[in-house]
Amino acid sequence: MAPTPCGAVPPCPSLLEPASGSDGDIVVALDFETADRWPDSACALGLTKLKDGAVVDSLYKVIRPPRSRVCFTEIHGFTWDMLKDEPCFAELWPQFSAFMADARLLVAHNASFDRRVLYGCCEAFRLTPPSAPFVCTVKGARRGLNLPHNRLNDVCAHLGIELEHHNAASDAHAAALIYLHLRSIGLSDADMMLK
Repeated sequence: MAPTPCGAVPPCPSLLEPASGSDGDIVVALDFETADRWPDSACALGLTKLKDGAVVDSLYKVIRPPRSRVCFTEIHGFTWDMLKDEPCFAELWPQFSAFMADARLLVAHNASFDRRVLYGCCEAFRLTPPSAPFVCTVKGARRGLNLPHNRLNDVCAHLGIELEHHNAASDAHAAALIYLHLRSIGLSDADMMLK
């Protein structure tokens, strides 16, 4: 089966209850790429905003990590030469923070990793991380889909979602669409909540 365009998963506003007093339900999906094994080593961040069950905005930034050793070039393609002149996480934080400000939930595929990186970067620069809880689409896929593997590329292939794997923008967009699909088949946020 050929992949369908990224927007092929229909929004499910009936399943997404707006937070009381809000202008609409805001959920932000995110994906980090890292330079090394330390949680403060973000080298790219993709963010996708959902409002009332539809993709409405995205943000992608390349980030200079705190150390020059880039260990995962073979995964995401970044080298130190590509990263050394980019802004650091703290310089980009005002944009990231504003993008996530109204989110009632943060969504990620393997959310424990992305939460660890977000909190690690915030801690390194003495920034206050968002207070929104995380939901994990890996956890949701395990509960709602009958797949032998629940890696992002496997779930996207199953759902027909286009993916440029390990591009943080594409991965965040895919996580958002997976979240919408999981909600549309009856999973609740509580079913996917990261502890």
